[in-house]
Amino acid sequence: MIEIEQGGFMGRRKIQDESEVIRWFEEGRTYQWMIEEYRRKYNIETVVSMWGNFRRRRGLDRRIVRNDDLIPWFVKEKHRWAYPLAMLRAEGRRRAGKELTERDESRLASWLDVLKKNGSVVHYDEGTEEGFSYVPRRAGDNDIIRRPDTKTTPRPNANKG
Repeated sequence: MIEIEQGGFMGRRKIQDESEVIRWFEEGRTYQWMIEEYRRKYNIETVVSMWGNFRRRRGLDRRIVRNDDLIPWFVKEKHRWAYPLAMLRAEGRRRAGKELTERDESRLASWLDVLKKNGSVVHYDEGTEEGFSYVPRRAGDNDIIRRPDTKTTPRPNANKG
């Protein structure tokens, strides 16, 4: 095992096999999957930030596509798993040229068809129980969302610039 210096003392390096981890990134494995796999395979506890730091140091592509044009809102925790948000994330990945699973491609295509057929766009109101809703498309709606007057997302698109 490789030793590395951390803060003036020698600590054990947690990454056991860099090529294995790079392969996992290429396969699109989630950080949570990597945490569980390291615990199972090596009996080593890791955290999300360790995997993110590894990805950044190695110059690997971000797996999450932030599209603040499609998701311009700060989304409350209780709304973060809403279906419309999942579909907006999938559309963001598609627009960024990322590969979608067959299931996500199918769900996204159906969802976009329903929006078009109903003449609807996605609206977000953090003050409601549901958060996300579908509202009738109006003249100023030139995408699949009702754009707020100002973006409230705390994390601008990291893929730009």
